[in-house]
Amino acid sequence: MSFFKKMSRTSKDNLLTYALVIVAFFVVQGLISTRTISHSLTGMMVPICTYIIMAVSLNLVVGISGELSLGHAGFMSIGAFCGVVVMAALSGAVASPLIRLIIAIIVAGMLAALTGVLIGIPVMRLHGDYLAIVTLAFGEIIKNVLNNLYVGMDKTGLHFSMQSAKALGMEGGTILINGPQGAAGITKASTFVMGFLLVLFCLMVVLNLKNSRSGRAIMSVRDNRIAAESVGINVTKYRLMAFVVSAALAGMAGALYAMNFSSIVPKKFDFNLSIMILVFVVLGGMGKIRGSIIAATLLTVLPEALRSLSDYRLLLYAVVLIATMLIGNNESLKNWFYQLRDRLLHKNEDEVLASTLEGGDLRG
Repeated sequence: MSFFKKMSRTSKDNLLTYALVIVAFFVVQGLISTRTISHSLTGMMVPICTYIIMAVSLNLVVGISGELSLGHAGFMSIGAFCGVVVMAALSGAVASPLIRLIIAIIVAGMLAALTGVLIGIPVMRLHGDYLAIVTLAFGEIIKNVLNNLYVGMDKTGLHFSMQSAKALGMEGGTILINGPQGAAGITKASTFVMGFLLVLFCLMVVLNLKNSRSGRAIMSVRDNRIAAESVGINVTKYRLMAFVVSAALAGMAGALYAMNFSSIVPKKFDFNLSIMILVFVVLGGMGKIRGSIIAATLLTVLPEALRSLSDYRLLLYAVVLIATMLIGNNESLKNWFYQLRDRLLHKNEDEVLASTLEGGDLRG
């Protein structure tokens, strides 16, 4: 207990975030084992973990670094299709699907990070709307490249082409990525446990970076670029650091996501997906990691929970989003909710105290 009291406020806050994620995992595992939740909701566990990683990683760029990126789905798509290729390439050498999945996630993260470096070196010199437009273009370029990418594998190894499946020149073999038709026949190796572990890894990376010396430099650039430059902080370096780490985590999330389905297509990773992840970040709070986790979970589950309402489902979903935005950005409404919460808490405390005193009088 004394050790907990000696901890800093930041350490306590991080510990609370880890504790909430771990408790939520065991609660959901219990619900799944007892078949309390539906089969469709059980199948959403890996996508929920994926979206949490995407939201937390994007928050590193948008909330902590203070830059607007609209091409986050592009890094996810790189990780997804890289994971498919790595899983298939290792099928003969590594028997365990779990080990292949771990290797695929690592390779996907490395490739996404390399892409982040190549894109980030020129892009991180831009600011504001210019940066948003360039990252948006990057996401669309990646999608179009994948629409024209053909990858196959035969006994001689991997074959790549940007023309057609026939141009691969394979003798038999299997087509892993078939242009706009995407990848089919994927080995489904992703599990909720692996998703949970990857979420913890993502939290560890982002929270440690945020609270490190580099993280403080990143936030100083966000708060006042001129002041940061005046004390010798390399602005481009730290902005690029946040961008590359975010890209690597998005690539790892993409590999986890792809291995949860039997087929994926490039059009899944379009502008709409990037905007959806950005909505998670905005609704959860800019720079608030725990908020991104909660927003990604609720807004992924909510459409499924409202499915029984049929035609009114999307309307209610939109109303919830608008209400959340209004409340989150209106100080008077937030204060009213806080006052209401305090009143309810004090009321409950008074009732407990009154019942305790009454019980003591009756015993006397």
